[in-house]
Amino acid sequence: MEEKYFRNKIVWFTFLFSILVIWVHSYNAVLFLGKTGLGYRIDWLERFWGDTVAQISVPGFFLISSYLFFRGFTLKQIWVKWKSRIRSILVPYIIWNSLYYLGYAVGSRIPFISTIIGKGRIPLNGKEAVQAVLFYSYNYVFWYLHQLILLVFLAPVIYIAMRKKTVGRLVLAGILGSIYLGGALPFLNLDALFYYSFGAYAALHGKAIAENSFSRRGIAAGAVLFLAACLVVIIDIPGNVKGEIAASTVCFRLLMPVSLWLMVPGRYLKEAGNWMKQNFFLYATHFSVVRLINKTGALLLPPIPAISLGLYIIMPVFCILFSCAVGSFLRKYLPQLWFLLNGGR
Repeated sequence: MEEKYFRNKIVWFTFLFSILVIWVHSYNAVLFLGKTGLGYRIDWLERFWGDTVAQISVPGFFLISSYLFFRGFTLKQIWVKWKSRIRSILVPYIIWNSLYYLGYAVGSRIPFISTIIGKGRIPLNGKEAVQAVLFYSYNYVFWYLHQLILLVFLAPVIYIAMRKKTVGRLVLAGILGSIYLGGALPFLNLDALFYYSFGAYAALHGKAIAENSFSRRGIAAGAVLFLAACLVVIIDIPGNVKGEIAASTVCFRLLMPVSLWLMVPGRYLKEAGNWMKQNFFLYATHFSVVRLINKTGALLLPPIPAISLGLYIIMPVFCILFSCAVGSFLRKYLPQLWFLLNGGR
C-alpha cells in the first residue's frame, strides 16, 4: 500500500474508534427515565452497543499505536521513539489530567454546576492534585493513556519477545492463557499487553498483509475473522471468574478491529477530511461533553424515551462539533497551547 493510502486508512480507523468510544460513555436511559422497566430496556440496548460492539475501540487504538511504534523498529531507535511519545502522550496526559482536576474542583464550588458534577466539594490541595495528575482520578477515560505510557516504556522488552515469529506466537498464547486463568500484573492490564504485543507482532512480521491496499484474500480472511468474532460473542467461552476480563471478550475485541482492517481496502477510501484528523483532542474532550449534555438534559428535559435514546445516538455529533469548534479556535489564536493539548499532532 502506498504511504498516503496507509496514512489515510489510519485516520479513518482512528476516527471510527473515536466515535465508538463516545458511545461507550454515553449511557443515559436510567438517568433520564429512572429505574423503570422502560428505562432498563433502553439502558440494555445502549449498554449492548456500548459494552459489546463499541468496546472494540480501545483495543483498536492499542493495535494502531503499537503498529505505528514498531513499524520498521530496531532497538537503536528506542530513544527517538521514547522522545516522540513523551511529546505526544506523556505531556498531554499530564496537562489534561491537571485541567480536568481544576475544572472539577472549581465547578464543584459553583451552584448548579456542582449539581451536574455530583461529586460534592472537591478538595484543592497538593495530595489530591498529584493523585489526579498521576492516576487520572478526574479524567477516567485516560486509563488508556496510562496503560499506553507503561507499554511504551516496556517497548524494548515487547520487541525482544516479538521479533522472532515462533517466540512471539508463544508469548501471545501465554498472555492469552494467563487471561483465561485469571492472571494479573501490577499496574498493567494483561489484555492491554496482549493487544499491544499483537500490534507489535503484526508490524514486525505482517506488514505485507496489514499494508496491502487491496487483496481478495485479505478481504476473505477479514470476513472469516469477523464471523469468528461474532461466534466468540455468541458462544461466550467462560474464563476464570477471578479474572478481570474473560478470554472470549479479549478475543472478540482483537478479532473485530483486525477483521475490519482487512476487509476495508485502503486504496478506495476517500481522503479523510481535516475534521476527522483531531482524534486525540476528540478523545480528550468527549467525556466532559457527554456528561454535561446528559446530566443537564436529565435535569431540564422531560423524561421521554425518544429523547434519551435520540441523545445517545447523536452524541458523537455533539462531541465532534465541540471538538472542531474549540480545536479551530485554539489552532488559530493559541497555537502553542493547541500543540501541547494535542500532543504535537
